[in-house]
Amino acid sequence: MFEFDFRNLIVLISLAIHGVLLWILSRYGRKTRGGRAYAMAILAIAGWVAPMVLYRGNFFGEVVLWARVLYIMASFTSTSFMIFTMIYAREKPIPKWLQFFLFIEGLFIVYLCLHPTWMIQGVTLVPNGEDVIQWGPLYSLYVQHISLPFLVGFYFLYKKMKISSGRERKQVRSILLGYFLGSNLAMVTNLLLPWGGYFDLNWLGQFFSTLVAAFTTYAILRYKLLNIKIVATEGFLIILNLFLFVRFITSDSLRDFSINGATFLIVFIISYVLLLSVTKEIKQREELAQLAQSLERVNLRLQELDRQKTEFLSIASHQLRTPLSIIKGYIELIMDGAYGKTTKKLRQTLTDMDESNERLVKLVDEFLDITRIEQGRTKYSFDTHDMEEMINSVVDELRERGEDKGLKIIWKPQKGSEKNVYMDDEKVRHVVFNFVDNAIKYTPEGTVTVTYKTEGEGMAVRVNDTGLGFNKEDEANFFQKFYRGKNVEGSNVNGTGLGIYVCRKFVEAHGGRVWAKSDGLGKGGEFGFWIPFNKGMKPKVVQQDNMDKKTKPIEKAVEAGSGQE
Repeated sequence: MFEFDFRNLIVLISLAIHGVLLWILSRYGRKTRGGRAYAMAILAIAGWVAPMVLYRGNFFGEVVLWARVLYIMASFTSTSFMIFTMIYAREKPIPKWLQFFLFIEGLFIVYLCLHPTWMIQGVTLVPNGEDVIQWGPLYSLYVQHISLPFLVGFYFLYKKMKISSGRERKQVRSILLGYFLGSNLAMVTNLLLPWGGYFDLNWLGQFFSTLVAAFTTYAILRYKLLNIKIVATEGFLIILNLFLFVRFITSDSLRDFSINGATFLIVFIISYVLLLSVTKEIKQREELAQLAQSLERVNLRLQELDRQKTEFLSIASHQLRTPLSIIKGYIELIMDGAYGKTTKKLRQTLTDMDESNERLVKLVDEFLDITRIEQGRTKYSFDTHDMEEMINSVVDELRERGEDKGLKIIWKPQKGSEKNVYMDDEKVRHVVFNFVDNAIKYTPEGTVTVTYKTEGEGMAVRVNDTGLGFNKEDEANFFQKFYRGKNVEGSNVNGTGLGIYVCRKFVEAHGGRVWAKSDGLGKGGEFGFWIPFNKGMKPKVVQQDNMDKKTKPIEKAVEAGSGQE
C-alpha cells in the first residue's frame, strides 16, 4: 500500500522537477542535435525516478516486478548520458556501429534484470523500513554497465570544456559538475551500498539526481543555455491561467462562475497574444545576433585574405623589380652604343621600350609602397624642410612634360608665407609630384596651377587644372585603392588608381588630410593636401604603426619620443 511518507515526498518532488526540466528541454532545446540528446538523458532520469514510488509502495503486491522495472529504467540513465556527451562534444551523431552495440548491450541488460536468478532473485519486505533485494551472481555486470558509460561521458564533457571558451565553457562546466555530483552520489546510495546489503539510503539516489536539474537550471539562468525569457514568460502565463481556470471551475455561484469564466477567457487570449509577441521579438533578436556573428566571422576572413593579398603583392613586386631594373640597364647600354652602333629606328624602338618599362617600374613601386604601408613597414624621416624649395624642384622636373602637351605650368609661391614644415621631404615630394603629374596627364589643354599657403597651424598645397574634371561620386572615392574616376572612362590615359591612395596614406601619416574638388565634368579640378607645421620638433626617424593602427597620425609617435634620431 502506498504511504505518503517523507521519503516518497522527496521522490515525487524530484520527479516533478525532472518533469519541468524535461518540458523546458523538449520545448526549447530540440533545435540542435545536442539539445535533443540532452532531453533524452533527462527523460531517462525521470523514467528512473518514477518506478521508485511504485517499488516503495509495493503496488498490487508486485514488489519484485517494480524492483526489476526500477533497475531497467536506471540502466538507461548511463547510456543516454554517454550518448548525449558524445554528440555534444563531437557535434555529430555517434557511429552506426556504436549505436548497434549499445542497442544489443541494452537488450542484454533488460534481459539480465528480468531473468529470475541472474541479477534480482527476490525482495525481502521490511516493515517500517527499506525492502532488501537479494542479488544474483551477475549483479557485478550491471554495476559495470552503469559506471563505465558515466566515466566515458565525463571524459567527453571534460574534453569539450577544455576546448571551449567564454559562455560555452561555463555551460559545459555547469552540466559536468551537476552530473558528476548527482550520478556519483546516486551510484553510492543506489548501486554500491545495496550491493553490500545496505538499503536504508536506496531512495536518496532519486534526490541526488535533482542536482543535475539544479545545475542545468543554473546554466539556463546564469549562462543562457536556453532562452530564459521565453521559458519564464511561458511558465508564468501557464501558472496564471491554471490558477484562473481552477477558480473558474470551483465557483460557488452563477455570478462567480460568469465573472471567473470571463476573466479566464480574457487573460487566456491576452496571454496567447503576449506569448506570440515575446517569441517573435526574441526570435528577431536571435537572428540579428546570428547575423552579427556571421558578419564578424566574414570580417575576420576578409582581414586574413587582405593580409595574404598584401604579402603576395609584396613578394610579387620584389620579384618583378629586379628584372625590370635589369631591362632598364640593358636598354641604356644599347642606346649608349655598348653593343654596337644603333640606328634611328632602333633608338626609337628602345625609347618606346624604356617608356613602357618605366611605367611598369612605377606600377611596381606603387605596389611596394602599398604593401609597406599596410604591413606597417614604411619608415618616415622627419625634419624641418622648405616646402617652397621642394615644390619648385617638382615643377622644374615636370615643366617640360607639360609644355610638350601644350600646357602652361603656373607656379605661384606665396610671398611672406611660412615655408618651413616638419615633414618627411621624400614622402611629401612624392605627393606633390603625383598631384602635378596627374594634372598634366588628365588635362588635354589649358593650365596647371600649383600654389601653397598657410592655413591655421599648417600648410595647404593645391594643384588646380583645367582638365577633365569629375563629379561628386569621384570626389568621395578618389583616394580609395584601385579607384579610377568616371571622367577617364573610354580615354587612353593609363592609370591604376593606386598613386593617390598612397598619397593619402603619406599625408595622413603626417597628421594631415587630402581632398579633391571639381565643379563637374569638363570643368577642371583641384587636388590638395594640408599638413601641420609642427614647429620646434627634433629630427626623428620613425616606422609606421602596425596595420591595426595604420591610420594613427605618425606625429603622435614622434611626440611620444618613439623611434630613433
